[in-house]
Amino acid sequence: MKIFLRIFFIVLLFNLVVGYIVKSKDVIIGNKWIGVTVFISFFIFMPIFLYHGWKDKKLDNYSLSKENLQKMRETIEKNNFK
Repeated sequence: MKIFLRIFFIVLLFNLVVGYIVKSKDVIIGNKWIGVTVFISFFIFMPIFLYHGWKDKKLDNYSLSKENLQKMRETIEKNNFK
């Protein structure tokens, strides 16, 4: 999956560069090319990237539960007394 994401990102960057090159010759087609690339990057690449980054993670570790707030308070108190 990591290799797929890297290749997909490089392809998107290449398409973006090609869009700017095409834009210098034909503005309408260049803008369409850039727009499609941005659309694909945000609605296809970004969800896949976020899913890959967050899979197999415990979301409880990142939420503000009573236990996590208590741990934060204890850490702050330890650092203040040093």
